[in-house]
Amino acid sequence: MPDSLIDFRLTQEPFYQSIHNEIELFESAFARRLPILIKGPTGCGKTRFVQYMAWRLKRPLVTVVCYEDLSVADLVGRWLLDANATQWQDGPLSQAARYGAICYLDEFVEARANTTVAIHSLTDTRRQLVLTACNQTVSAHPDFQLVVSYNPSVLSEEIRPATRQRFCALNFSYPTLEIETKIVAEESGLDTVRAHQVTHFGVSTRRLQGLGLEEGASTRMLVGAASLVVQGLSLHSACRMAIVDALTDVIPIHQALMLSLDAAF
Repeated sequence: MPDSLIDFRLTQEPFYQSIHNEIELFESAFARRLPILIKGPTGCGKTRFVQYMAWRLKRPLVTVVCYEDLSVADLVGRWLLDANATQWQDGPLSQAARYGAICYLDEFVEARANTTVAIHSLTDTRRQLVLTACNQTVSAHPDFQLVVSYNPSVLSEEIRPATRQRFCALNFSYPTLEIETKIVAEESGLDTVRAHQVTHFGVSTRRLQGLGLEEGASTRMLVGAASLVVQGLSLHSACRMAIVDALTDVIPIHQALMLSLDAAF
């Protein structure tokens, strides 16, 4: 039988710098196929961590980026008409459950409430997915695992208890300055000295969170700034382009960030 998930297998090890014992915790949950909820701020490494764990565990990774119009059919599948007949096509969740992948639902809370309910039967002892549209029940493959993530700091609504209590949870946050500097240097190719300068400035923007700034600079933004420095921009120009101008259009906050930038570089 051909590998139905060959397109979802990672062929190269993604770079991931462990922060605490999250690798051990994930492996323990995977051993028992317990669903995992990962929560943390934007760009702190949640998605990269899931990619790394899929590679480490040698499992295919099916990723779905959730949004407000994501329907049940988008997740589980639908009937499609081709040249010969109407045929059922599995959605990403059905495909992962049927053939044994890790299914990662990114920004899970962005999906419709009736869509998120579709996962309930997969996240308890039944480990089944009911495909009402085609009158079929898929029993999850022994290697199937469900992982979801969200950013609690920007939520307008909390995850409902009936859904939340089906998961084990991992809390992510930004790493220490030293570890984040190492990540920025590794990801961008910038030398450690200048990577430290970029990271130090990025960390300083997080102090404005809740004081007019919804969130400070993410690790992803710092890597972007460092990459611009590698490309030839000055530290000041790179950090303005990738961090300051990208973070806000609110004039007083932007001015405060510019003063901090001028002081740093």
